[in-house]
Amino acid sequence: MLNRVQLIGRLGKDPEVRYTADGTMVVNMTLATDESYKDKAGNKVTKTEWHRIVVFGKLAEICGNYLVKGKLIFLEGKIQTRTWEDKDGVKRSTTEIIVSDMKMLDSKGKDNQNGQAASMPPPGLPKDLNEPLDVPF
Repeated sequence: MLNRVQLIGRLGKDPEVRYTADGTMVVNMTLATDESYKDKAGNKVTKTEWHRIVVFGKLAEICGNYLVKGKLIFLEGKIQTRTWEDKDGVKRSTTEIIVSDMKMLDSKGKDNQNGQAASMPPPGLPKDLNEPLDVPF
């Protein structure tokens, strides 16, 4: 079985840093991924999906120190759903991405026309993120 997620998107807010009881750093973030398509009338439609992101340990330190709202990043990890009861006894659940790898995609020092850093996807992904992937299987 396989539980693996790869996402490229922009941070919705600055990372929130906290610590577990044993002192392990934990970072919570939100990541926005966009999908564009044309509807039946030929109009361009953009759909944004928001993801809850959790990072632990040394990688959390890196995220807490270097990531800010709007930063373009590549994440790899697994999907995990947690359930709990709130203070009123109501059952709650959330689905999160537990990150095992992260790459910052914004280039240093090179600004594009919008004032944001230019970006390149990680090796093996197309330069235009709307292109289909060339998967060898």
